[in-house]
Amino acid sequence: MRRLAARGAAGDVGEVAAPAADSTDCAQGRSRRPPRLIDLCAIWDPGVFLPAAGWKRASGTARRRLNEAETLSSVREAQVERLEAARPCRPGSRERGPVLRMARQQPPPWVHTAVLLCLLSLTGAIEIPMDLSQPPTITKQSVKDHIVDPRDNILIECEAKGNPAPSFHWTRNSRFFNIAKDPRVSMRRRSGTLVIDFRSGGRPEEYEGEYQCFARNKFGTALSNRIRLQVSKSPLWPKENLDPVVVQEGAPLTLQCNPPPGLPSPVIFWMSSSMEPITQDKRVSQGHNGDLYFSNVMLQDMQTDYSCNARFHFTHTIQQKNAFTLKVLTNNPYNDSSLRNHPDMYSARGVAERTPSFMYPQGTASSQMVLRGMDLLLECIASGVPTPDIAWYKKGGDLPSDKAKFENFNKALRITNVSEEDSGEYFCLASNKMGSIRHTISVRVKAAPYWLDEPKNLILAPGEDGRLVCRANGNPKPTVQWMVNGEPLQSAPPNPNREVAGDTIIFRDTQISSRAVYQCNTSNEHGYLLANAFVSVLDVPPRMLSPRNQLIRVILYNRTRLDCPFFGSPIPTLRWFKNGQGSNLDGGNYHVYENGSLEIKMIRKEDQGIYTCVATNILGKAENQVRLEVKDPTRIYRMPEDQVAKRGTTVQLECRVKHDPSLKLTVSWLKDDEPLYIGNRMKKEDDSLTIFGVAERDQGSYTCVASTELDQDLAKAYLTVLGRPDRPRDLELTDLAERSVRLTWIPGDDNNSPITDYVVQFEEDQFQPGVWHDHSKFPGSVNSAILQLSPYVNYQFRVIAINEVGSSHPSLPSERYRTSGAPPESNPADVRGEGTRKNNMEITWTPMNATSAFGPNLRYIVKWRRRETRETWNNVTVWGSRYVVGQTPVYVPYEIRVQAENDFGKGPEPDTVIGYSGEDLPSAPRRFRVRQPNLETINLEWDHPEHPNGILIGYTLKYVAFNGTKLGKQIVENFSPNQTKFTVQRADPVSRYRFTLSARTQVGSGEAVTEESPAPPNEAYTNNQADIATQGWFIGLMCAIALLVLILLIVCFIKRSRGGKYPVREKKDVPLGPEDPKEEDGSFDYSDEDNKPLQGSQTSLDGTIKQQESDDSLVDYGEGGEGQFNEDGSFIGQYTVKKDKEETEGNESSEATSPVNAIYSLA
Repeated sequence: MRRLAARGAAGDVGEVAAPAADSTDCAQGRSRRPPRLIDLCAIWDPGVFLPAAGWKRASGTARRRLNEAETLSSVREAQVERLEAARPCRPGSRERGPVLRMARQQPPPWVHTAVLLCLLSLTGAIEIPMDLSQPPTITKQSVKDHIVDPRDNILIECEAKGNPAPSFHWTRNSRFFNIAKDPRVSMRRRSGTLVIDFRSGGRPEEYEGEYQCFARNKFGTALSNRIRLQVSKSPLWPKENLDPVVVQEGAPLTLQCNPPPGLPSPVIFWMSSSMEPITQDKRVSQGHNGDLYFSNVMLQDMQTDYSCNARFHFTHTIQQKNAFTLKVLTNNPYNDSSLRNHPDMYSARGVAERTPSFMYPQGTASSQMVLRGMDLLLECIASGVPTPDIAWYKKGGDLPSDKAKFENFNKALRITNVSEEDSGEYFCLASNKMGSIRHTISVRVKAAPYWLDEPKNLILAPGEDGRLVCRANGNPKPTVQWMVNGEPLQSAPPNPNREVAGDTIIFRDTQISSRAVYQCNTSNEHGYLLANAFVSVLDVPPRMLSPRNQLIRVILYNRTRLDCPFFGSPIPTLRWFKNGQGSNLDGGNYHVYENGSLEIKMIRKEDQGIYTCVATNILGKAENQVRLEVKDPTRIYRMPEDQVAKRGTTVQLECRVKHDPSLKLTVSWLKDDEPLYIGNRMKKEDDSLTIFGVAERDQGSYTCVASTELDQDLAKAYLTVLGRPDRPRDLELTDLAERSVRLTWIPGDDNNSPITDYVVQFEEDQFQPGVWHDHSKFPGSVNSAILQLSPYVNYQFRVIAINEVGSSHPSLPSERYRTSGAPPESNPADVRGEGTRKNNMEITWTPMNATSAFGPNLRYIVKWRRRETRETWNNVTVWGSRYVVGQTPVYVPYEIRVQAENDFGKGPEPDTVIGYSGEDLPSAPRRFRVRQPNLETINLEWDHPEHPNGILIGYTLKYVAFNGTKLGKQIVENFSPNQTKFTVQRADPVSRYRFTLSARTQVGSGEAVTEESPAPPNEAYTNNQADIATQGWFIGLMCAIALLVLILLIVCFIKRSRGGKYPVREKKDVPLGPEDPKEEDGSFDYSDEDNKPLQGSQTSLDGTIKQQESDDSLVDYGEGGEGQFNEDGSFIGQYTVKKDKEETEGNESSEATSPVNAIYSLA
């Protein structure tokens, strides 16, 4: 069981202003020196805050930061003392020290809401609130060497801030760049960034040069770096014809790349012309210059060609050089593969052994210069037989272990982030069994300028003193040049309050007019540095820069720091109070830093409360409050324990936690210090982790992380899984015989489960290269076995170990061993003859593998002839696994033989196999008979085709019911080749059926035969009944009858509308009203004499007469009986007069709507 603890609290970090680095009260004659500024963030490791660990457990980095801070503070005190002694003391003067900037760091996720304030930089730039007047400050700019893609628009960045907002202009090659005169060039709004647009044409190369940005407002001018603009180039490889490179086996060889000069330089790599990567090792490798070096050439190097490729970064293109081909002259052109991994491969191949010699660099000594901060790359490539080993040393000392690493199979030594102490003499030693040789490289470290003291913005109150310091180092020593607002200081207007002393500008009794931006340019032959620092003279009362009334939560017993960032000019003094009462907090458990931070060395419960910080200067005061809450720490009180589990079992790891109830707890797990993915085999609960079906990949360390917003606790356990064995190693072949060899290996770790078996596999490189086959199996107690071998196989072996858990990974392959050849002892199996077309026969077989070929140039003698004939055998030699015999009769049997043969002889006499030529469509089935024993079923019978032309695979029957011209849905039935009968169930007793039958082979369906079922006895009558409606005379008769009915209706309508008498009833018992006109004969007079509407009608709104109820209908004419058709299709019917209804029907009259009523209404 292992336990790790990490508890943290972190807080918001802002920018704060520190009190003056030094204050001198000349009137009282004493100097008040502030305490040293030191970084007490010793318990903040990179990215992880560990407050519970304390100073004793702080990392080396944290302790080193504290020591550097103390040293820097001491140096600054000494500088202040020297400057104080060099100038007179005037009443009221004060020296302005550096204003510290708190750098904001992102805490880990588990502490992101807590507040811990650490001073990570003591020399940060001054920050003035943006609502105050201030000179420009460059905030963003392009890199000094700006390489652009020619396919894109050019963007040169320059952004600045200031109040008022600055304006921008540019110079190109030290001359004013007039943007307005070039339509392609524009400047982004509220920015100085240049955009050069090529969408409308133009050459990017025309804009190459050195650019510099100027940001200006009324308080000064800030400058960007001098930006060198270059357009990326990817020139084409020159065309060349390369002759084959002829080299003796064992000799060294260099294939030169010589890539086209690109900008930036391309990435070089070697591949074959078929884009296969070139395998590199200590014998064959690529140098830093892109050339390909062979320490000694082997015959196997001829198996591929070699092409140098250059990948260009900006254009994302790859250019390929014409490939080199090698021709290796050798004394032993045979048996190469069997000796490739032989320990004495060179002597076995007759290659003379040689002492090493250097291919790069040439000679015994060379020199190299490198710039400070860059990487130093030393390279030694040697030739020799056997291939030499390379070792590196430094004269008079050891290699820097923390920065040195070996590359390219120890042929290169890289030292990162070079410093002056890395200069000296290095030597590489190349050695093999024939001897050794060394090469000495003298390394000189130069340096472009680097900052020792970069100038910082200077904020002064009127009448105050200050200084700007620009101190840099380099090799050679850099020169320092001062400028003000972009102009050399020598040509600037004189300022009696300013004094230049080398790398320092001293300001005395500054006034508002002293505001400006100063530039320090320090340079040597290797580069330059340019820094802007403004001098701002302000009268500003104190102000607080952080949000008011912050809530800060911290963990009990932690060490923390409360921040109170403020600003003012002159710099205010700051004091802290707790709960609004008591004296200033400083001393004991509290410590106040000059930047205003209050450190509480160990948080206790009683430290909870409200803390007030008060900033005061001569112009006023400001205050802010911070409420501090103290929380209980998170603790894991039941930790996971180490476990050993067998594969497939279930494991549970406990993790029970106690935490502050007001904080949200999150429990997560790490595996091998990486976040654990909870898959479907795992179950995570609040207090445990369960793993189901443990697998080998589950083995490792498991860490329970219990975290809240403020802290965390860790506990670790290790899970051991009984897994598969490690693979065997160091395979060796001994006792080499013509048909056997002894294989010996060293067993791997069994991973706590004994090895039960070993499986020996082999691979050969002729028939199936790269494919492994099982050879034999041996008990787990042995590590050596004799293997029986086949003739003419270039064997390579590997071994797999097996235990109860599973199989190991295969071992690395052994060296190769080729056996001698012999004639085949067997013939190919699975010989077949089948037709693919009606006039051919394809003979196929399973090709023999490498262990049955027994010799080179394996081929097959194929023989065939028609069966039961006296024909002679036809034969052909085939190298594949098939042969097609053409112009064969349809589906006849053949005798077939296939015999193996190699360069050593023929195999045994083969067996005879019967095959068949191709099939064709069969003829129609014979004697197709249709019988109908009753009205419900139809029986079908048939015989097999006379000429099947192949193997029948079945019959297809299609049939459809029909009745006159009407057809039913076609039905398809498929039968087996042995079926010759079928019964159809009739759907109705009237319809007949049409049947179509065909036989099928593999080729398809053959000729079909068609029959119909017999007609039933009443079919003629049924046909007449079914066909009468389609006869022309019948349709004409019906039209005539319809026309007569229409004419009759029109006549009736006309007669009634003219007022004629129309008898509507013969006898009716309903009395007439007195107003009704009545005739003696019982009929009404429908005259329009009195312009009255008809009785039983009503007048519509538009004055027309509208029929409301009909007194008669077509029913009146049809009560005599229903119309019907006779046998010859004529219509039988009569028109009858409507009779009186039965008395049971009352006085109701028929109101059925009729055509007469409809026409009458329209009238």
